[in-house]
Formats: sequence, structure tokens, C-alpha cells
Amino acid sequence: MFIHEDSGLPVVTMPPCIHLRHKAMYVRNGGTEPENFPSDSTAGICWCNQTQQAYGPDAEYVGRQECIPSRECYRETY
Repeated sequence: MFIHEDSGLPVVTMPPCIHLRHKAMYVRNGGTEPENFPSDSTAGICWCNQTQQAYGPDAEYVGRQECIPSRECYRETY
């Protein structure tokens, strides 16, 4: 992870947790072209596939910036 120079926000460079879900994974906005599909970082509301809630098994909130290898419940592969 590194700090993005333009925004000052951390940029996640590792794969997301396999349990992280967001609406954009299932619904496309405005068409079927790949360029209309939002990136993981702009997906909006996320949930954990294990808990089906906005927090993971460790009771912490989920999101692209939050579901990283330092979390106990993080899984890169099945």
C-alpha cells in the first residue's frame, strides 16, 4: 500500500479479500461495456460474504481500503 500523491489517500495494491462484495460486482450502470463497470475503489457500499453485513467476522467495517492482509479474517484465495 502507498499514499496517492493527488489525494493523500492510501492506494490499495494487494488483492481484495475473497469475501469482500459490492453491488457493482453484480449490477452494471448504464450499459454492458467494460469501461462502464466501476473499479473496486469506487464501488460504494460493501459487505462481507461471510457475515452478509457491513462488518466482517472480526466486527470491523469492510471495504476495499479496510479488507487487507493485516486483518485476521482476510483471505486471498479459497
